Amino acid sequence: MQTTATQSTSQVLERADVLTQDELDNLPVGMIQLDRNGTVLKFNQTESSLARVEKSDAIGKSFFDEVAPCTKVQQFYGAFVTGVEKRNLHTVFPYQFRFRDGREKNVVISMFYSGSTDTVWVLVQRPQA
Repeated sequence: MQTTATQSTSQVLERADVLTQDELDNLPVGMIQLDRNGTVLKFNQTESSLARVEKSDAIGKSFFDEVAPCTKVQQFYGAFVTGVEKRNLHTVFPYQFRFRDGREKNVVISMFYSGSTDTVWVLVQRPQA
């Protein structure tokens, strides 16, 4: 799947379930797939580079407790829990990641519940200038 600057975030999220790992890794945005409990199922190379977290250190771990504990706040985790309970989630919001080493990064988060896989996709992108 070729991704261009004109391709909308919604299109990427809606097709995420059918993308191969190579296609996910080549997206210009971070992509994370979480199961209903928040365990990381997929973690693309772009997100690995942005977060400075190896894919192997993220997959199979609790996103909210082990991979990115700064996200366990109402705005992020609360939206995830509510979306999973309702099996309906499509939200976009600005967020500031606070890393363990003190770095901060402003991003835009998009979360999308996929009914076909009963998972949540988290798309992480830099804000538009």
